[in-house]
Amino acid sequence: MQNPPRKVLLNPGPSTTTNSVKWAQVMPDICPREKEFSVLLCGICSDILRIVHAPERDFACVLFSGSGTLNIDTCLNSLLDTGKKVLILRNGVFSARAQEICSYYGLPHVVVDAPWDAVPDTRCIEQALQADSSIGLVYCTHHETGTGLLNPVRRIGELAHRYSAISVVDTTSSFALLPIDVVADHIDFCMSSSQKGLAGPCGLSFIIGRRSIIEQSAAYPKRSYYCNLFRQYDFFRNSGEMHFTPPVQTAYATAQALAEFFAEGERPKLARIQRIMAALRRGADGLGLRVLVPPEAQAGLVLCVRYPDDPR
Repeated sequence: MQNPPRKVLLNPGPSTTTNSVKWAQVMPDICPREKEFSVLLCGICSDILRIVHAPERDFACVLFSGSGTLNIDTCLNSLLDTGKKVLILRNGVFSARAQEICSYYGLPHVVVDAPWDAVPDTRCIEQALQADSSIGLVYCTHHETGTGLLNPVRRIGELAHRYSAISVVDTTSSFALLPIDVVADHIDFCMSSSQKGLAGPCGLSFIIGRRSIIEQSAAYPKRSYYCNLFRQYDFFRNSGEMHFTPPVQTAYATAQALAEFFAEGERPKLARIQRIMAALRRGADGLGLRVLVPPEAQAGLVLCVRYPDDPR
């Protein structure tokens, strides 16, 4: 079969896929309840945990069919106990989406607003935690895709744990791109999906979280039938299968994308990304374009420029 034409996508995700990832989807039809497919899913989960240096004895990877937003929904509606509040650091489109989800479910929440183009002052988060002992979950976005802003998740996680809250981080557009160590970074839950840093096709999303907290959440209020973290975790733990129909072909492609991630290596991949970003910055400078986020606040994954005041 002939390889499809190559296209370079300039959006921040879905990503351009390799031909080997594309062709991994062309496989014999299989029932997703077969043992062979269960083995594939278990391997995917183990590999995903390795990327964020999460020990399997303490952390689980929970798979869902859906986009990155499904993960945000699931974490927020599943991990908040009665009488507790969510604290959201809102400094971009995707952290604002988390606030919208809390509003839709009627979840009690506190919003800490910060500029969209600067490193946030985490003293504001600490002050909010000091002022309200009912905050049980601290939520932020690692890399705000709309601007390229990088949040100080390690410091935010430290504060969450100091005040007896759990740390939930949206790593949708930083996973498999920037180094993440969930233990060192004080992250209890993080998330992503197959079409972002792994450069696979759309359709498979995943949440990495502490087993003890997931199991504890079984007693929390049930706010969603499909997007409940414990239900999906428990079903997979007992059967090796996703609770509802999985994206079978995407799973095979994701396994290939994971193999290619490890073949390249975390540090070499980061170095490649940094070379590309350096070239983009030089190009923007050469065109006289002004970058929105200053260098000290950039993740180095998305270059956001101000719309030029120019007739062209």
